Amino acid sequence: MDLAYIPSPSSGVIYLGPIPLRGYAFCIIIGVFVAVWLGGRRWVARGGQVGTVADIAVWAVPFGLVGGRLYHVITDYELYFTDGRDWVDAFKIWEGGLGIWGAIAMGALGAWIGCRRRGIPLPAYADAVAPGIAFAQAIGRWGNWFNQELYGKPTDVPWALKIDADPGIGRVAGTYHPTFLYESLWCVGVALLVIWADRKFRLGHGRAFALYVATYTVGRFWWEALRVDTAHHVLGMRLNQWTAIAVFLAAVLYFVISAKKAPGREEVVEPAAVAEAEEGEDGVEPARAESGEAEAEAKGEAEAKAGTKAKSEAEAKSEAEADGEAETKAEAGPAEPAEQSQ
Repeated sequence: MDLAYIPSPSSGVIYLGPIPLRGYAFCIIIGVFVAVWLGGRRWVARGGQVGTVADIAVWAVPFGLVGGRLYHVITDYELYFTDGRDWVDAFKIWEGGLGIWGAIAMGALGAWIGCRRRGIPLPAYADAVAPGIAFAQAIGRWGNWFNQELYGKPTDVPWALKIDADPGIGRVAGTYHPTFLYESLWCVGVALLVIWADRKFRLGHGRAFALYVATYTVGRFWWEALRVDTAHHVLGMRLNQWTAIAVFLAAVLYFVISAKKAPGREEVVEPAAVAEAEEGEDGVEPARAESGEAEAEAKGEAEAKAGTKAKSEAEAKSEAEADGEAETKAEAGPAEPAEQSQ
């Protein structure tokens, strides 16, 4: 008897009247918002403009969703295109089924288009959003919990995941390794590692993104071996394990070559932001000059008014003194003639 386990939700859908709120989609949406928010803050800290990350995400996110779904459908085509299956189900993305490899590849293509439109380098953008993508994956994996999918081998550990039976899809009740939880926690660790390494070593030119990819694939190789869902095998290993190895080697190779060819971090990540800052500085100087001239003119006018007032007071004083002398003479009268000598 299992004394402790992680329960699974009885349903992955909550109905708000006639509107279905699906847990899987909800987790994906929250993850996207977190990635854009954190990526935006990191982009501005690197010298970019506010709103750039969100503008490029308008391209990257749809491309990523399409790429993730395509990878899943292609590598698990038997779920949609074999006897007894309905190919229309391939479009039901809300039921789960996104391959991270396809999502990153196609998302990068969409980001490249957005970056070209904004005139900024894709590697710099990738470095800014790398930790946010890892956090988005950590949140998105909880969608698998809502759908009771992608769990691992049977186990009786205290943190085992309880799965309900579903004969329609061949799901057997029991307690299994919660591989969704392992990946979620691993992705949080990857995000924190990238943030720390980026601050300490000032990673640039796509190396922060390469670090994210390399560290993620290490964990992916491990928990992929625990999963029991249907998958293609090559030389005794699951296809995704081989993919993880290939992507890991590519990320490490890029990191090493990039560090030699372009050490340090980009000085300018968005030329438009630099131009905007320079325009702001140019506008401040004329304003200061005009302010100084205005102050000088005001001071001159004040001095002129003070001088005019002082002159008027002096003239008035002189006139008053002159009038006083005239009155004094008038009161004294004419002078008496002197006596003639005898």
